[in-house]
Amino acid sequence: MITQYNRTLKMPYLASSYSFPLNPARFHSHLLPSTAVLRPSKRLTPAMSFSSSSSPSPSTTNPEEEKKPESTDLQKLSQVLKYHNQTKHSFTNYARGPHGLDWANQPNPFRLYISAPLLPLLHLPTENENQTPSSSSSNYDNGPLYASLFSSLPPPKPVSVSSISQLFYDSLALSAWKTTGFSTWSLRVNPSSGNLHPTESYIISPAIDSLCDSPFIAHYAPKEHALELRAKIPSGLDFFNKFFPKNSFLIGFSSIFWREAWKYGERAFRYCNHDVGHALAAIAMAAAALGWDVKILDGLGSKELEKLMGLHIFPEFEIPSKPVKGKIPEMEFEHPDCVLVVFPSAVNEFYVNYEKFSSLMLEFSALDWKGKPNLLSKEHVCWDIIYKTAEVVKKPLTTGNEFVVDPFYSSGVCSGSCYKGCTVREIVRKRRSAVDMDGITAMDRETFYQILLHCLPSGSGSVEKQKRQLALPFRVLSWDAEVHAALFVHRVKGLPKGLYFLVRNEDNLEELKKAMRSDFVWAKPEGCPADLPLYELAKGDCQRLAKGLSCHQDIASDGCFSLGMVAHFEPTLRNKNVWMYPRLFWETGVLGQVLYLEAHAVGLSATGIGCFFDDPMHELLGLRGSNFQSLYHFTVGGPVLDKRIMSLPAYPGPSVDA
Repeated sequence: MITQYNRTLKMPYLASSYSFPLNPARFHSHLLPSTAVLRPSKRLTPAMSFSSSSSPSPSTTNPEEEKKPESTDLQKLSQVLKYHNQTKHSFTNYARGPHGLDWANQPNPFRLYISAPLLPLLHLPTENENQTPSSSSSNYDNGPLYASLFSSLPPPKPVSVSSISQLFYDSLALSAWKTTGFSTWSLRVNPSSGNLHPTESYIISPAIDSLCDSPFIAHYAPKEHALELRAKIPSGLDFFNKFFPKNSFLIGFSSIFWREAWKYGERAFRYCNHDVGHALAAIAMAAAALGWDVKILDGLGSKELEKLMGLHIFPEFEIPSKPVKGKIPEMEFEHPDCVLVVFPSAVNEFYVNYEKFSSLMLEFSALDWKGKPNLLSKEHVCWDIIYKTAEVVKKPLTTGNEFVVDPFYSSGVCSGSCYKGCTVREIVRKRRSAVDMDGITAMDRETFYQILLHCLPSGSGSVEKQKRQLALPFRVLSWDAEVHAALFVHRVKGLPKGLYFLVRNEDNLEELKKAMRSDFVWAKPEGCPADLPLYELAKGDCQRLAKGLSCHQDIASDGCFSLGMVAHFEPTLRNKNVWMYPRLFWETGVLGQVLYLEAHAVGLSATGIGCFFDDPMHELLGLRGSNFQSLYHFTVGGPVLDKRIMSLPAYPGPSVDA
């Protein structure tokens, strides 16, 4: 009933299914000789494992420099490391998941709060969509150019039903329906692993004319492009004027783990947090088009988030001691992820008193909460390790956290002409995940460099080095960058094929050099902008290598380039606490969203790759221990379009669900 993947398993839901085995002896052999040559390793199936004890691994940072956690923190760290190790894919075994897909119990992709009042939003299509804007939005303009947002934000628009409609329409709404044969399914502006969409969103807002006459909390319903009113906030609990600037409101995210675990089993917790990151960036980009800034309220704890979004209404879920199957409706609860404050970009500074804010949240349980959550599946499979891990990484309230609004830093410009003059709306709503790449399309070197400049957290200008998250959309995050990128360059004109590395926090550069293979050259590529910390590691054709590492999927080798996102891992969990575990995945999702949008803006496509062989990727780079871990793979290139699939407008869409 619940079995471990074996070495002959085929995975039809991957971009390219593959049957084992791959000959490990040939795994490194096709990287061509150069100044640095990758040699076959003696360990072809890496034996690296995380310790489940409280002692640090030999490769961690200097213990004298570490802040010693309490024993409970060590137990939590042990659980996180156990989960991360247990959910790795290897040459001989995939992480545990369903033996097959139980189509009869595929979760409903749309959460509804039955009987909650529906507050309709405006439909504001692009010029090319076969829809007619509602009369109330006839004066709507199609927004700023995509590339311009990375230089400066437009003047902030007032909070209104029109601007709120636009925010959701360009970030979390449906983007199209697809149909072929007897199958019909929806696509969304924000991408999701397997198109399963475990992420739910909420708005907590002051009164908005023509929407709600009092401060309110509502759930966003993407199928209807409407808000489901969950509760009105009485005047005595109206906290907006006390803590936030005028024309501010909050957006909350939660995750339904079951939606993702139905298909991917234990690895689903990783993918849910990728999706949170994609949603964070989607909101940040759509808000920027309206002249709004966005920042995580990271001082809040999980209990405060539950009350703000009304998630306390879900019945208590008792985590089983092992994977179980059956009717477990309480497993469909929503896990609180984060809440963002959206505010006018002209506001440079304000103070959030998290302690007083938290005390107000205590009274939210008594609000008149409306609507009953719909049932998503008749039967379920509970992968216990997901819920155990989610529990230990819940963040408590941290009242000492300062809320800082950093100045906006523009991103570097190398080749602004590579963008096609599209507006933000045209890019975000046309974004699609490529199913296949054509293996032919190549990009110019300047275009490649321009894309990577937009992947840097600190932007350009007076910033001395890359570290702080100051540029769009990374400024939504509240911590210094912890994610780098190892790039496989396949088809970039003017740039040799090979392995490259983008350092996104230059404080890690020397540690990376010491941790990775000693024969890597760490040379700046020809024509590389001075403020782009990109390094050539080794020349050679690495198409088969990239494909092999990404679960043998052709899509990783047939694009212009692919990459693995490498996080500064265990030191971050030790020094900043275990609640950084999901946040590292959020950061990879934000970076992935930038790659999606950049690819479409230059006339290409992209796809996130959650299935990859973790430790073989580390071994390729020479990484030992758990100081650095690969958390997400990605590919960018020329897509192959399936002409058998018909596209239908997002609104109004078919009456059937996906």
